[in-house]
Amino acid sequence: MSPEKKFRKAVELIIGEKPSNMEVYQLAFRHTSASKETNIKGFRESNERLEFLGDSVLGMVIAEYLFKKFPYKDEGFLTEIRSRIVNRETLNGIARKIGLDRLIEFDGNRKGMPPNSSMYGDALEALVGAVYLDKGFRFTRKFITKELLTHYDLDALINNNANFKSRLIEWAQREGKEVRFMIVEEKGSRHFREFISQVILNGEVFAQGSGYSKKKAEQSAAEKACEQLELK
Repeated sequence: MSPEKKFRKAVELIIGEKPSNMEVYQLAFRHTSASKETNIKGFRESNERLEFLGDSVLGMVIAEYLFKKFPYKDEGFLTEIRSRIVNRETLNGIARKIGLDRLIEFDGNRKGMPPNSSMYGDALEALVGAVYLDKGFRFTRKFITKELLTHYDLDALINNNANFKSRLIEWAQREGKEVRFMIVEEKGSRHFREFISQVILNGEVFAQGSGYSKKKAEQSAAEKACEQLELK
């Protein structure tokens, strides 16, 4: 079987229907490190624009899903659960579960990707954007609710408060403490960058963490601070 047919079959298995516009799916899995020149001077094509589109569609569909599933919950609850569903680390895991890690095209000179790289979650959002352009909103809504959300344990997601940064800030407010987060170092290349964050408590460095985005680094540092403070 040719590489093109294998790719088409892989996409079909993931989205549950034969794709029509193969070019948009090929673009969805082209990481920015493998971007290609276009006829427009200075513009290199990658999945970043599709990621932007997919992020919006994914957020809207999940918002509608939660709105209908939890009719008596307030806006704060719905916002928090949506943010946990579209958390970059969570999307990375879903992307690998459905096999996107085997389809992504990235800089061939690299031996591999960090396991927590946002590349996987980015590709998942780009795929949602591609499905939307190829199949329309109704099909995309079904794909998200039937194929993606089934990988989530909503009860565990609701009961597990993994937002360590919020937990730490709430504690500091109760205790009259001043807490700040500071990115103190960036490592790696432009495409695969790791950030180091510190928790500053009452002007003193209290904890440090790292991640492949600034938000992830701050969460990592906050988690370590919560462990030290024994915050449950």
